[in-house]
Amino acid sequence: MELAALLPFALWAIAITIAIYFGFLAILTIPAVQRQVIYLNCVTLTWFQDVDYPETWGFLHNQVTPFNLHTKDGETLHAWHILPLEVYRRHEPRLIQEPPGVVEDVKTRLSFKLLREDPNALLVLYLHGAAGTLGSGWRPPSYRALYAAAPDRIHTVAIDYRGFGTSTGSPSEEGLLTDALTLAEWAMNEAGIPSSRIVLFAQSIGTAVAISLAHHLAMKPTPTLFAGMVLVAPFANVELLTATYKVAGVIPLLSPLARFPRLHALLNKFIVTKWPSKDKLAEFVGQCHKMAGDNPKYHVTIIHAEDDWDIPWTQSETLYWNAVNASLPMGISYEELDKEKIQNRIDLGAGGWIMQHQSPKGCLREEIVKYGLHDRIMSYPVVSLAVWRAFETGKPTLES
Repeated sequence: MELAALLPFALWAIAITIAIYFGFLAILTIPAVQRQVIYLNCVTLTWFQDVDYPETWGFLHNQVTPFNLHTKDGETLHAWHILPLEVYRRHEPRLIQEPPGVVEDVKTRLSFKLLREDPNALLVLYLHGAAGTLGSGWRPPSYRALYAAAPDRIHTVAIDYRGFGTSTGSPSEEGLLTDALTLAEWAMNEAGIPSSRIVLFAQSIGTAVAISLAHHLAMKPTPTLFAGMVLVAPFANVELLTATYKVAGVIPLLSPLARFPRLHALLNKFIVTKWPSKDKLAEFVGQCHKMAGDNPKYHVTIIHAEDDWDIPWTQSETLYWNAVNASLPMGISYEELDKEKIQNRIDLGAGGWIMQHQSPKGCLREEIVKYGLHDRIMSYPVVSLAVWRAFETGKPTLES
């Protein structure tokens, strides 16, 4: 009798839960809500910390120079220039004499001159993931990991996209591409670093921005190619991501509807933000293979942890296959590539595995590690080595 009495309450609870979920789906059709769910830019994760003073995150005094970049559409982007440790050590007395805080004209600072005037300097352009600021979570440790393999050469410049941190504006696909272009143009034109000495590093949604940037510049009549891309915890596109994505690694987005393909496809039509990374990466690789000359044009490393709760590592599998397929004249099926992986991949035991596809025009490398979650992996040596490898073996050339 007691179970019978509880049954109506249980049914009501289920009905209310379903109603709330479908109400949530209805709200998701509003573009402004979609943007916040995807970018989480209002969640700063650095409350009560001042991003104008990076020493708060354990950096040496003036090892990081905060400054602003200005986009062609009128937004102001907050940026950090992180000096590699050995460069800082060599010039520490002069660096600590400079005033701290955000710089109005970064070209007046010693750190900028050390980047611009060193013919051996290498530069990582850092495009972070959703939520937070450039000082949030595992990002500061990851900046230190980037120069670990060459602490006398590898500089890093990171930005907060529009709508993130103290940057102005509101995020969008077009807007974030503009932000990335602003950063790249500053690096090449203001800092004077040729694209052959630049590697794009990106994580999570930043990987979509990096791929979009590389694609955009490669498709120009006079293409620009970077030394390489290192993509950590990427996704194939938003449509495929919604089938598995959990907001903050906890709240499922559309995954409960993934069992109903037609309904899932219908709801995806209302999602304005697309980020078609798998298609753009394939087009980028295909475009590089059309270019004249036999020298390498691209070096792409995809890194993902199997225990990533936010974006499943299988998203990297899809991205990698699309890139490899575009690199082959006759293409390759997903199943055929899977068979090749079984035969040719390098098994690292508890370290995961590596698969590499090499062609005369470039290198595509997939590294799946066992552990690292979604963010912690950014500070791991696998990233340090991938960045150094991209600098060493990327070095694309363009022949007319």
